[in-house]
Amino acid sequence: MTKHLSIDNANILDNAAEVLGRGGLIVYPTDTLYGFGVDARNKDAIDKINIIKGRNSPMSVIASDFEQLLSWTRLSDIEIDLVTKKIGDKTTFILPAVEGIIHVSILGPDNTIGIRIPTHPFGTDLVAKIGYPITSSSVNRHGNKPLNNPTKIIQEFGEEIDLIIDAGILPPSGGSTIYKIHKNRLKKIR
Repeated sequence: MTKHLSIDNANILDNAAEVLGRGGLIVYPTDTLYGFGVDARNKDAIDKINIIKGRNSPMSVIASDFEQLLSWTRLSDIEIDLVTKKIGDKTTFILPAVEGIIHVSILGPDNTIGIRIPTHPFGTDLVAKIGYPITSSSVNRHGNKPLNNPTKIIQEFGEEIDLIIDAGILPPSGGSTIYKIHKNRLKKIR
């Protein structure tokens, strides 16, 4: 049975940290969509998302702040300046990853990592509390539109998730804008 807690619950971060710490799967709000979240270092937990979604591909993660993003990546001064200019609302960056930050199964080509710092505080506060990245993958089955209504998420995924953090129905969104660093340039890929 899925635990369903309001975003306003005083113990929400502790509850989410406990679920992640035991390899569980949470659904949490971001500034764009609800996301499937697991410990991004835990292969078994990552596999749960891939089974639910019906696909196997790289996944983005949440960083708590820009300093943490920098500590997880290998960027030149020029690349740091490029990211600094675009970071903010609804952006994901695909960047060269420091080894061992996330499980290799969710790395992109050339050992890259997709990183978000959402403006919605839940994910960033949780990552600041636990100190490691969590996945940020839209709540949907492969080929279907993401779900942004907690009631519909529970109807569709109730037996497959451990905790949903309910922030109400989120507005429709196409997800974040994705940029990739390539040869000291930022390339928009979505």
